[in-house]
Amino acid sequence: MSTVPIESLLHHSYLRHNSKVNRGNRSFIPISLNLRSHFTSNKLLHSIGKSVGVSSKNKSPVAIRATSSDTAVVETAQSDDVIFKEIFPVQRIEKAEGKIYVRLKEVKEKNWELSVGCSIPGKWILHWGVSYVGDTGSEWDQPPEDMRPPGSIAIKDYAIETPLKKLSEGDSFFEVAINLNLESSVAALNFVLKDEETGAWYQHKGRDFKVPLVDDVPDNGNLIGAKKGFGALGQLSNIPLKQDKSSAETDSIEERKGLQEFYEEMPISKRVADDNSVSVTARKCPETSKNIVSIETDLPGDVTVHWGVCKNGTKKWEIPSEPYPEETSLFKNKALRTRLQRKDDGNGSFGLFSLDGKLEGLCFVLKLNENTWLNYRGEDFYVPFLTSSSSPVETEAAQVSKPKRKTDKEVSASGFTKEIITEIRNLAIDISSHKNQKTNVKEVQENILQEIEKLAAEAYSIFRSTTPAFSEEGVLEAEADKPDIKISSGTGSGFEILCQGFNWESNKSGRWYLELQEKADELASLGFTVLWLPPPTESVSPEGYMPKDLYNLNSRYGTIDELKDTVKKFHKVGIKVLGDAVLNHRCAHFKNQNGVWNLFGGRLNWDDRAVVADDPHFQGRGNKSSGDNFHAAPNIDHSQDFVRKDIKEWLCWMMEEVGYDGWRLDFVRGFWGGYVKDYMDASKPYFAVGEYWDSLSYTYGEMDYNQDAHRQRIVDWINATSGAAGAFDVTTKGILHTALQKCEYWRLSDPKGKPPGVVGWWPSRAVTFIENHDTGSTQGHWRFPEGKEMQGYAYILTHPGTPAVFFDHIFSDYHSEIAALLSLRNRQKLHCRSEVNIDKSERDVYAAIIDEKVAMKIGPGHYEPPNGSQNWSVAVEGRDYKVWETS
Repeated sequence: MSTVPIESLLHHSYLRHNSKVNRGNRSFIPISLNLRSHFTSNKLLHSIGKSVGVSSKNKSPVAIRATSSDTAVVETAQSDDVIFKEIFPVQRIEKAEGKIYVRLKEVKEKNWELSVGCSIPGKWILHWGVSYVGDTGSEWDQPPEDMRPPGSIAIKDYAIETPLKKLSEGDSFFEVAINLNLESSVAALNFVLKDEETGAWYQHKGRDFKVPLVDDVPDNGNLIGAKKGFGALGQLSNIPLKQDKSSAETDSIEERKGLQEFYEEMPISKRVADDNSVSVTARKCPETSKNIVSIETDLPGDVTVHWGVCKNGTKKWEIPSEPYPEETSLFKNKALRTRLQRKDDGNGSFGLFSLDGKLEGLCFVLKLNENTWLNYRGEDFYVPFLTSSSSPVETEAAQVSKPKRKTDKEVSASGFTKEIITEIRNLAIDISSHKNQKTNVKEVQENILQEIEKLAAEAYSIFRSTTPAFSEEGVLEAEADKPDIKISSGTGSGFEILCQGFNWESNKSGRWYLELQEKADELASLGFTVLWLPPPTESVSPEGYMPKDLYNLNSRYGTIDELKDTVKKFHKVGIKVLGDAVLNHRCAHFKNQNGVWNLFGGRLNWDDRAVVADDPHFQGRGNKSSGDNFHAAPNIDHSQDFVRKDIKEWLCWMMEEVGYDGWRLDFVRGFWGGYVKDYMDASKPYFAVGEYWDSLSYTYGEMDYNQDAHRQRIVDWINATSGAAGAFDVTTKGILHTALQKCEYWRLSDPKGKPPGVVGWWPSRAVTFIENHDTGSTQGHWRFPEGKEMQGYAYILTHPGTPAVFFDHIFSDYHSEIAALLSLRNRQKLHCRSEVNIDKSERDVYAAIIDEKVAMKIGPGHYEPPNGSQNWSVAVEGRDYKVWETS
């Protein structure tokens, strides 16, 4: 540790006080080490100097921690005056800018290569397909096998996904190269760039990138590298070309005579997370009993501390008595704002605060600019002050390392955010009272509304930065010890256990409904309360996920009468039934004048106004999508009144005609959760769950420990529905994959000692699962680690949330073990809001106690529940898992 004399420090501080730093049009006086401006008397300053070794021979010498500049932070070699010390990690979102480039070059004679690259780091995927000579419309086709680079994956029957890779170590570009087969009848290559880390899709001028390989490709403003002559024949592109394959191939080769090399760049930007830290040290001055708080951060730019003090055993913000640091202002009589002093080298800033020794703590949040607020994991930064300097505050890192029990009761919102919400409510009352007056108060009302809008934006910025966006109901239910049995479309009774009643191959028999009826009694005896049935409508794909006529319920799974009989059968044995509702997209019956399939028939005979305008394939005339596009079928525009009216009527009809009790909602990433709330309010389901599936966070191929951003996106969607629907806990499934596969069971506890998935933030709305028809079955898109499935079920069937069990696993060698776990969950009355206390989360073992009556462990490591008043007995055990219950 580097040290400097305290005299140098005080002299340095004094010089700073007398030399103002000009920042723009404002005169700025640094405050951090301007000690004289913080204290009320020279006696106090002398006493602080005495306590750190300046004027007392009996005190230990001072150690000054030097930073990269000449700025230093006081640290005493004596530890008894330090009452709090912590380094808080914070994450800020920055905008990264770069470029996408497309290059076409001739590698050797008649051998051409198309390269697509990106200069921004990330997990980039090229989502691409081709158009053939004679194609009309904008549908993609898959390219010939010999054009597909290594590592490519086929998407349905229309596209290919190929990951971009770094060109070389130390290179900043990610690229994929495609060898073009010019002997084929490929007329153009189409692509969009997908960012796996954020789930964002990048297009060109709102459409697919299109690279023409022949001269007559129509130009819709999205061509890349087209020479000036290209597109001249495109005016005739709406006329279907009828020719046999051999002549088409011959013509395509002739038309490629003008193919030229090119290189084009397009700007691109994405939001990336940068990790920073805030270091806080609090000391007690022995002679004056003042609390001296040092705040230091490596955050860039100007940083403002928005702060208050705490009294009376609460974390409610209050304004302390003066004096305040320089550059401090009062904010709405609710808090103080102090700008930190920039370090000389520009790498961060720091500040020093002197506060009354009788205060209980300091609360603060940080503001970087008008729209960026930072707190600590969803709550205010909190610095507690102790009355005894001999009892230093234990850091959170030390606390997490100890076995301890945390409950959902610990969820709380930012104290300052609550103050803003109170102020918004008061303003709402004001505007209501103005409306009742007879005089014209339009201007007054507008002013109040503008103030509400500003406050709401500020509150959301603070709260959203790092916390799950809970609804009020979600917070209240987390505070309840034992929930009442209250039916909610997001939770059912709270004691539900879901069975997925089909797999990817179930449609092939043509009589799946009849086969399921034979399983009804057995599924009921196992303890299932809800059954999820496959999509019931007529569909272009036999599995049902490309619906066409929504009112035609004769599908590959059986007839409408067989469906109704199946629902009645399960109702008779006490099991509710969910319908699989595909609301994001719908396959058309007819082509438009351009040959694009976007006109619908049947009872819901919508036109192209029902298709979103930014769907790159289907020429919709609706508004832009409120979510992500599903490329294989027209994406429905839910902002249209007639669409929402028809969907609500259809859902209600399905409830009445078939007898469904609720919904499994397909691909909800494609449309806003607020529309789901509208549909749930209309159909009033007993239970509803949405499929919000996107990629977890990875760094250089390794899963990140912190998956808060991933579960935040799922929680945001649930919150948009006002909690009217739950969501599949994809975060938990992903973390279980890595934890079990790599023997990294420490991943199953987040930094706050809670389960790291959605179940750790909003358990009543989390539907946990380890496999379904997409991830497992014959599709196997994201198969659970082989041989470890029972560890996964030991986890989800003992933990809070609503567990879902895959049909294939029930009727397999796992049958008896799953049955035992189901029996235990029902016998001990575990539910979606059960309290989980993590006892161990180490390399080779994870263990937890649920509701003080069930203990479990997974992993090869050893664990036994603690001895005490409880009498534990083994209830279920198997390979690398064990579950106990109290007798």
